[in-house]
Amino acid sequence: MRTFGVEEELLLVDESELTPLPLGWQVAERNSFRAHSGHELTAELQQEQLEVVNPPQSTLSGQLASIQTGRAWADACAAEFGGRVVALATVPGAVTPHLVPQHRFQQMAGWAGITARQQLTGGLHIHVLVHSRAEGVAVLDRIRVWLPTLLALSSNSPFWEDDDTAFHSYRYQTWSRWPNTGPPDLFGSIERYDRQRESLLRSRVPLDEGMLYFDARICDRHSTVEIRVPDVCLFARHAAVIAALTRALVETAARDWRAGVPPLLVETAVLRAWTWRASRCGVESLLVDPYTAMPAPAGEVVTRLIDTVAPVLAEYREDRQVDSLISEILRNGTGAYHQREAFRHAGDLRDVVAAALHSTHEVSEPISPKAKALRREPVNAGEE
Repeated sequence: MRTFGVEEELLLVDESELTPLPLGWQVAERNSFRAHSGHELTAELQQEQLEVVNPPQSTLSGQLASIQTGRAWADACAAEFGGRVVALATVPGAVTPHLVPQHRFQQMAGWAGITARQQLTGGLHIHVLVHSRAEGVAVLDRIRVWLPTLLALSSNSPFWEDDDTAFHSYRYQTWSRWPNTGPPDLFGSIERYDRQRESLLRSRVPLDEGMLYFDARICDRHSTVEIRVPDVCLFARHAAVIAALTRALVETAARDWRAGVPPLLVETAVLRAWTWRASRCGVESLLVDPYTAMPAPAGEVVTRLIDTVAPVLAEYREDRQVDSLISEILRNGTGAYHQREAFRHAGDLRDVVAAALHSTHEVSEPISPKAKALRREPVNAGEE
């Protein structure tokens, strides 16, 4: 069974004002490692952010518990400085970020200019074990068509600079201003993957390997593929189920590779358009079905994804758990929907942050393998 771990980029806010708090570097410096649980806390590009690195897990239930533990620990660390952490992928209100005083970040800001100065978004990075770099490339080739669906399920960033953007994941739009972002190409071999990587590094557009920001990539530090396309999720259970679904997708892709099943041939420019739609519409309208390359109701496309990985989910005994939680997302909405509902009821973006803070630290009941599966209901296409 493949292990999988997650990294969550969380927003740091003042405990009383609920406005961004520029003390992330100080919080991370004082509390970098939680020995008992194996969680790590690191600074990100901007002071208003913290990243929680969760230890690898082997089950969906374990992943949920780990995410909840990581969020609670980061929140306790932030409290030492009068702050809280909240799982928002963009800041709803206006903010002027403060760069973390580290050499690499200073270099990035000097090179990328306003793109770096304005960069304050939170992603969910999912690491799944692979047994070789060749397997990693084969996995990337086969999961790339499903990355827009993962983005739609995670969407949690409708607001930007005091405005409703009309997007469900506006984080993806702002993040895409960086070079070397977006869907990975179809490689076919580790040699082609390495040639592209070396060509990009020789161009000196990315300053180093860490700035190859594609939606999925082979990790240089661990024996994993790293799926970087999702927003950080408002609810811990949403993050856990998307991570479990991703793990099953990686395992399915690896099995297909070993069986000689070719990847779906979708050009990168076309896949980029599919991802833009997922960023714009979330799960409330249409997504593109990778098998038909045509728009379809989001619920149908998500169901197609679950059906694709169903044998692995059943083998891992996570089929009912995943079905139940994904059905919840389709029925009750992603973080983007919940943020908009909070604003609709209160009319104040500060109340959006307050509601998100509650949701971030909501403790779910343990996920039982015997949990009753909820019926998946395709989402209506709606107006676009």
